[in-house]
This record gives sequence, structure tokens and C-alpha cells, in this order.
Amino acid sequence: MSSSSEFLKPCQLPPLLQPGDLVIAIATSGAVKSTDALKQGINVWRDRGYRVEMGKNYQSWCGYLAGSDRQRRADLAAAWHNPECKAIIAIRGGYGGARLLEDWTWDVTNHKWVIGFSDLTSLLWSLATVGVSGLHASVLTTLAAEPEWAIARMFNYLETGQLEALQGRSGVGGKASGILLPGNLTVATHLLNTTMQPNLTGAILALEDVTEYPYRIDRMLTQWRMMGTLKLIKGIALGRFSRCEPYPGTNSWTLTEVLRDRLEDLKIPLIYDLPFGHDGVNAALPVGQPVCLDGDTGVLSWSNFARISNTDHPNPT
Repeated sequence: MSSSSEFLKPCQLPPLLQPGDLVIAIATSGAVKSTDALKQGINVWRDRGYRVEMGKNYQSWCGYLAGSDRQRRADLAAAWHNPECKAIIAIRGGYGGARLLEDWTWDVTNHKWVIGFSDLTSLLWSLATVGVSGLHASVLTTLAAEPEWAIARMFNYLETGQLEALQGRSGVGGKASGILLPGNLTVATHLLNTTMQPNLTGAILALEDVTEYPYRIDRMLTQWRMMGTLKLIKGIALGRFSRCEPYPGTNSWTLTEVLRDRLEDLKIPLIYDLPFGHDGVNAALPVGQPVCLDGDTGVLSWSNFARISNTDHPNPT
């Protein structure tokens, strides 16, 4: 686990992409369920002018995994060490990325993009521990369903380094600047106190989740509180927590009530309803880059880029 004695530092950005570059798509976690969605995602990249190659294991099955740990780790290593490859794109999430990290060391002489979300939080956060930035963004099987503005926003960042701000809803006021760590709450929780947890001191957390009952969200956030981890961070930006309703017929707090109870008393800037996560628009968020969080206006921004307006990019949440 990274030391908390110093503030989290910005991660190094991989080289910008340009059409014609080779990107390799691999299944780091769950097995492929929808070949149609996969083909559509590949076409988005190819229509942009990129060459897309598939890892060897993408059609493999090993229980709920896309092949054995050895197969998936070999695909990750082959793409990471391929000097022609400029970006690694996750085919889908699911579960299994953390299993690859038990016997894995990032070669920091290779800097390329790792792109994905959900279970890919494990790879993105572990990459941040060695000071390399990745991109929390759509996997191939969800990319084609994104609105045009979100797709354009992702490619604009990968190709120019420029990123527009995102509009959410104010939760707790105040302003904070720090290094952004976006990810899935469940996956991030299971990285705490491991060697794959980035330094969280001074970080801005951006969290989302899917299919978790409110009591489970409560349980995870309570763990963060009891570990003292939430005392280290400077602000929280929450995305979409989809399909996180209480089990029918139970006497339960709502998700909103849980989030308010577990987070608002921290007295740090807090934003709700940013447009990222499952089951809807998933705006790209760079890992390990400086951001400004304005809890008064609900805006998450990159200091040298202009704020967007709701009329330009409507927040669908």
C-alpha cells in the first residue's frame, strides 16, 4: 500500500493517440457476453481511424472469467510490452482483474493507455501506484451505446489532452483541488490496504457502482470510515449508482439516504449525479490527474479547460 505520509502526486500521461495507431482489445475480467456490442465498439474505434487487434483470449471461458488467470495475464503482458501498441482497451468488465495483479509488475518504461471502467478499477488504480495515468471510460461492449458527445469527449482527451468539465449536483459546498481517482466503489474497497491501493492522501475520489443494495453501500463506506481513509481525501464526486434500490419489501434506507448519512458529515466538498458509471452515459475521467471540485456549483473541472453548459452536454442523470 502506498504511503499516506505524502500527498498523492500527478501521474504521468501516456503519449497522445492519433488515428492510425494500434490499439489492442483484451478481456481482463469477465467472458464476452455480447458479440454484437463488441463489434459495434470495435467499429467506433476503427471509424475514428485506429487499427484494432484482439487479444488471444477474448473468446475464452473459464467459469465466469475470460480464460484462466495465466491466459488473461499473458494477453495483458503481450499488449503492454508490444512497442507498436499505443492503448489497451478492455472488452468488458465483470470480475477478475484483481486476480491478474497477484503476480504482476508494471514495467514503467512502457507508457500506454489502459482504458476501461468497473472491474478495470483494479488495473487503473494499480497503474497509478507506479505513477502512470489511465482512463476511466467505456469498455468496448458499452462504447457504441454512448451519446456522441461522450464519445467525442473521450477521443478529444486521448488525442489532444483537453477535457471539458462535468456538471453534477451540489451536495456539500466548498472547493477542493487534488488528484482524481475515479473508480467503482466495490472494486476500490477490495483494494484498500493492499499493495495495489494508490496513495489516497489529498485525492479527489470519483465513485460509481451498480447492483448493490443500500446496506452494502453502507457497509463499504463504513469500512472506508473505520479505516480512516475518508479523512485523507479532499473531496468526493459521485457518479451513477444504478440498480442500487432496496430489496423489495424490506425496511431499508434508500441509496440517497445512505450516501448522505455516510458522506455529508465529512465536511468536505461533495458532488452528486455526475454523468459517469453503468447504465447510462459514462463520461471519461483520467486517473491521477489534477482536478478542481466545486461543491457549491456541482462542477468537476480541469483547471485549464472551460466549463461546459447543460445545453451543450445535457446531464442525463
